[in-house]
Amino acid sequence: MGGRMTIPYIPAQRSDTPVTGAWRVHAACRRADPRLFFAAGPSEAAFAQAAQAKRICAGCPVRAVCLEWALTTEREIGVWGGTVPEERRALRAERCALSAVAPGGPRDHQPG
Repeated sequence: MGGRMTIPYIPAQRSDTPVTGAWRVHAACRRADPRLFFAAGPSEAAFAQAAQAKRICAGCPVRAVCLEWALTTEREIGVWGGTVPEERRALRAERCALSAVAPGGPRDHQPG
């Protein structure tokens, strides 16, 4: 698996489904086999399984909420919000880098 990783674009979800604290009841995966979302190992079969799980996530009305939950709770296994662990690690790193350069962040400090 060489090459550059592409982080999926997750558009804002537009749905009539209300997103509450119980967002999982609205998830597209709720009727899927949970094992599908937890492929084991770096094999071709595992990559194909993760791709199948991501296709279910693609139409999910709470995908963005799921992804945010996975990022916040640092899920290190499984497909959450249409992403695999490597993609979530990259997204967390990107957020860290952005917060470091945000106004008022460490790099914006001006000596008095």
